[in-house]
Amino acid sequence: MRKGKGLEAILGKTEINRDLIFLLVIGGLYSLGIFLSNTFVNVYLWKQAGDYITIAVYNLAVFIFQPITFILAGKIAKKIDRIIVLRLGVIFLSLFFLAVLIIGEKSATYNFLLGSLLGIGYGFYWLAYNVLTFEITEPETRDFFNGFLGVLQSLGGMIGPFAAGMIIANLTDDVGYTVIFAISFALFISAVVCSFFLNRRQAEGDFYFKQVLKERQHNRNWKRILNAHVFQGLREGIFGFVITIWVYLVTKSELSLGVFNLYCSGLSFVAYFLATKFIKPSRRKKAILISASVLFLSLFVILIHMSYATLILYAIIIGIAYPVLTVPYTSMTFDVIGKASKAKEWRVEYIVVRELFVNIGRVASIVIFLIGVAFMDPKKIIPVLLVIFGAGHLVLYYYIKNIYLTSLPKNKQGIFIRDQLSDEKNR
Repeated sequence: MRKGKGLEAILGKTEINRDLIFLLVIGGLYSLGIFLSNTFVNVYLWKQAGDYITIAVYNLAVFIFQPITFILAGKIAKKIDRIIVLRLGVIFLSLFFLAVLIIGEKSATYNFLLGSLLGIGYGFYWLAYNVLTFEITEPETRDFFNGFLGVLQSLGGMIGPFAAGMIIANLTDDVGYTVIFAISFALFISAVVCSFFLNRRQAEGDFYFKQVLKERQHNRNWKRILNAHVFQGLREGIFGFVITIWVYLVTKSELSLGVFNLYCSGLSFVAYFLATKFIKPSRRKKAILISASVLFLSLFVILIHMSYATLILYAIIIGIAYPVLTVPYTSMTFDVIGKASKAKEWRVEYIVVRELFVNIGRVASIVIFLIGVAFMDPKKIIPVLLVIFGAGHLVLYYYIKNIYLTSLPKNKQGIFIRDQLSDEKNR
């Protein structure tokens, strides 16, 4: 597909095709639907239950069922069209919001059920979306796609929470939440419609999940990127809901939470665009190290003094730093997979295993969180856990810094010669 002169002036000479455009549109609709409502589900449950355990169990269910569904979706994707798997994901996400609409004020009682539905939806959706991303993009378009998707996600993060906060602030709680959940439901239906414009992508063959797991023994890059994903998950597990609850507790206002997300996503919008333009493959590791350090240090802004002003400052910092980490890290991950053994035949399995390791980290952090708040004062233990898990991205850098994606020769076991020489030198 040829681009217009205006788009070419912005993006350069990146070649994009029809499927890539529709995949971005679906990603944009998904982001808007999720940011509009899911940001406030944690607050919705908090207002009903008033405790961290209810929120943590809800998120734990999400991260348990997501990898399980990933494995199931991977098996299905090897037998039928990936587009059908994508639609299954969007349908389950629609069912999640429909369930919240129906259950209403008793949602906290069914927190594990709701989290399970969301996790299943995430599993089907992200398996298909990641596989389609791998198939539709090439190494030369991958940074563009990840960056532009980040721009769309940032737009969703700007518009969704702020609009939802305005709606809830101007309506009674029940009516406001009903409206935003209904809008999200409609957006996911629109995403299903858009999926019919993607070209069919059939797959054949068996599901080699165990073989891809064992690839860690032969491919050092694959082992390192999976270890990095565990520590990525450790940070994401509790940060996904604790900061949201803290903003609400400080302000007692959904609109203030919307403004927090507006600052964060507004800066991310700019940062994703700049990251896409300026972070070339040779600069990826340096960008990851700098952004990981900034993300960790930013945490102390709110731990030293908690106020809405410091929370907004924190939102601004992570809004800038997170895209600088995400764009090169995601591209590096797909490039590692692209150079791995039987990448074309086993691409589905590689995506499944990657997601499994991310969720191992997420589940571990939430389980530790649950144990901590059950036996200790949440006000004392939560800041400690945030510092520990907040260092996840720094550990992530430790693993990716030795990843090399050049066309180096491999030995008979598939190990890059540079890795082998490095190991012999260390011994």
